[in-house]
Amino acid sequence: MTMAVSPKRLGFFTRVLDEAGPAERYRLACAQIVHAERCGFHSAWVAQHHFHEGEGGLPAPLVFLGHVAAQTSRIRLGTGIITLPLELPIRVAEDTAVLDLMSGGRLEVGVGPGGNLSAFTAFGFQSAERTMLMTRHLKMLRDAWTGQPLPGGDRLYPTAASLAQRVWQATFSVEGAARAGAAGDGLLLSRTQPRPADAPARSLADIQNPMIDAYLAALPPGCTPRILASRSVFVADDRTDALRYAEIGLGRLRNRFAQTGRASGAESVDDLIAAFDVHLGTSSDVIASLALDSTLDRATDVAVQVHSVDPPHALTLRSIELISDVVAPALGWGLDRTPGVRQVA
Repeated sequence: MTMAVSPKRLGFFTRVLDEAGPAERYRLACAQIVHAERCGFHSAWVAQHHFHEGEGGLPAPLVFLGHVAAQTSRIRLGTGIITLPLELPIRVAEDTAVLDLMSGGRLEVGVGPGGNLSAFTAFGFQSAERTMLMTRHLKMLRDAWTGQPLPGGDRLYPTAASLAQRVWQATFSVEGAARAGAAGDGLLLSRTQPRPADAPARSLADIQNPMIDAYLAALPPGCTPRILASRSVFVADDRTDALRYAEIGLGRLRNRFAQTGRASGAESVDDLIAAFDVHLGTSSDVIASLALDSTLDRATDVAVQVHSVDPPHALTLRSIELISDVVAPALGWGLDRTPGVRQVA
């Protein structure tokens, strides 16, 4: 099954990984989202990571997005993702309901089972139960939002029934994509994902297009597809500069993988770019690279992130500008430069 969507909605994604202490990381990430709003991006997404600051710098995405909501007026604010098995779903329901009201209805709720298995031990859960916990907690979250009686008879205040239509599920599998579709949720596709052991050269599109097929096949009749493809994109004025920062950032990632027994086998910067599915260079380079990704032809939304290059803040801002001014128009991606009205209480 195919699906073409145009224009696509453009998003900015951050793992909050600037080379700085936590307070400065949060300040810079907020500034990047504010800049993305000015440049016409439709949405901004933040990842949640517990404990490992080299993987991601933000354990509390809803707290952070509350601050961002006060600094912005139009851009939609998404979690990519909340590790739902580790959360108390009623508390997530309360926090998201309040944040959605205070942001003027701009919240998008991305959830997933999580990939940091050691965090489950710290939180008192078994990682082997994460799929079961995800299913249970997501049902409790939906019930709470829509005003269903909770155990003991209480009901959520404030209710937030519309959030049940703004859930996105992240997955690496065809089965997970089918579950997201059957629920009528959006589908979050990763910027990269592991290749099968028997097909190490398989492209990201070859892995993710079957996931899209399963999602669309499971989607209830009349339900509008929502497919967000995250991609690692770093656009620079000079390709040499882009490659220099890629060698630093991707080399750091390669070394971290090797330390945990997940060696990529890539050594040269070109090999690293291919291994981690990175689109980088000048605007022309990136346009040509992204145009080859057939997954993007079927996505409703594309969210760009500079990870794992992770260049300095000024170059991240410049990349946002070049994507807005050159790359997005060339690829037919939509921009929204409509002035917003700040609606934060």
